[in-house]
Amino acid sequence: MVPGKDISRWRSLLTSGDDDLSENAIIELVSFGNQALPVLRELLHAQEPDVRWWATRALAEIKDPQVTPLLLNKLYDEDKSVRQCAAMALRQQPTPEALPHLLNLLESKDRLLAHLASNALVAIGNEAVSGLENTVNNGPHAARLEAFRALAQIGDPRSIPVMYSAYEQDSALMEFWADEGLERMGVGMTFFKP
Repeated sequence: MVPGKDISRWRSLLTSGDDDLSENAIIELVSFGNQALPVLRELLHAQEPDVRWWATRALAEIKDPQVTPLLLNKLYDEDKSVRQCAAMALRQQPTPEALPHLLNLLESKDRLLAHLASNALVAIGNEAVSGLENTVNNGPHAARLEAFRALAQIGDPRSIPVMYSAYEQDSALMEFWADEGLERMGVGMTFFKP
């Protein structure tokens, strides 16, 4: 498959079930660049969730435009650990293409997945602000909390009015993230309820 290199050896190490061997295999597979993608695509469809997880983990390290659609697809894998791995990978490879998927995941019942999606949105940065503000205004409570946290970490001044709305939410965590975000933007204020 790859001239002068035996990629099949690294494929078997990646799927060996030994985490140390798998991590080492990723280092080698990444050195193949996009030439490793056919093998990883195949592994993404393996029956065993652990194999799909390691293939997704390997994709996080390969910088190639073909990787994004593969990671987006894994956000909907039947196994929650694979979905979580895909969200982590999208944090490593932030792209606006992932925005609608990640924003939807803020409402996930899997709160770890929602948290990882929020982290990936932070990595996207200012381009995520509008969608996050929409979630703050229209999402369920848990999704709004993740959106406040992401907005606070992004620190885009456009979100200042939304940050102030946290003080009307009757949520200590939303107020905490609003305080953090406003402080980061240089407009920090402390509000005390009488």
